[in-house]
Amino acid sequence: MTARAANEYGKVAVLMGGQSGERSISLKSGAAVLNALLSMNVDAHAIDVGANVINELMTNDFSRAFIILHGCGGEDGTMQGALQTINVPYTGSGVMASSICMNKIVTKQLWAAANISTPDFVLLDASSNYMQVAKQLGNIFIVKPSREGSSLGIHIVHNSEEFVCAVEEAQQHQGHLMAEQFIVGEEYTVAVVNDRALPVIRLKTNNEFYDYEAKYQSNDTQYLLPCGLDIDSEMSLKVQAQRAFLATGAQGWGRVDVMIDEQGQPWFLEVNTVPGMTDHSLVPMAAAHSGIEFNALVLQILETSFLERN
Repeated sequence: MTARAANEYGKVAVLMGGQSGERSISLKSGAAVLNALLSMNVDAHAIDVGANVINELMTNDFSRAFIILHGCGGEDGTMQGALQTINVPYTGSGVMASSICMNKIVTKQLWAAANISTPDFVLLDASSNYMQVAKQLGNIFIVKPSREGSSLGIHIVHNSEEFVCAVEEAQQHQGHLMAEQFIVGEEYTVAVVNDRALPVIRLKTNNEFYDYEAKYQSNDTQYLLPCGLDIDSEMSLKVQAQRAFLATGAQGWGRVDVMIDEQGQPWFLEVNTVPGMTDHSLVPMAAAHSGIEFNALVLQILETSFLERN
């Protein structure tokens, strides 16, 4: 990575908050990023994103933006497109990849076309019922909204009653609804920063799956580093995760979530193009394990604002 003096980054807008269901997490991530940049003498400023954000960026003559907005409006290509329109460079993936990765359905369709293993799924509509879906996916499956992060609106379904409740709850969130094959196995995540896959983390929770509570509220969730895979298996998973990341057009940094079933087969779930940067977050955890302290990680991510966009 190119070494730059702090003043070479110019005036940096740290875009956080927004109005998605992940607002509170974004504010925590943004505060951590802002403090790191300020401690390194980067001219960084917090912006809680609202309707006038573009005018605010233009009026205050920002040189670049560190996007730490999670969810719709910040992670889905909307902010990326707006920043490109006013010629403000930004961190992370471009418009197309951000839009693709925010949409779990499109991501899975793309992966299937590229022969990247991803759990089977069906789109849900008003006529969908439990028996219909179970016939294709099995008696246990997952209902989720296609355009949310942080596991918002996701439920494991075992019967018709749970299906009805899961659909009703998921409809309160962003995107079309989908049902996804339930993979029995262990959950892992692979962070990618500047084309390098960081050490794999195994996620272990007492909850039925790694849900919002397990991610942000529970003190019982375990993050296993080393992840428990043998050296060859971990290396193979990192290579496959990088391939899954690049297949979406993603750039700069992100996180790939994956299940490994009881036969050792990986099943890729999604790509997060603006992962969390809180004290519970996985990218800083993986970076620290590989010897990259938090401030250095933030600077590496800021460096992605110099990338040529796909």
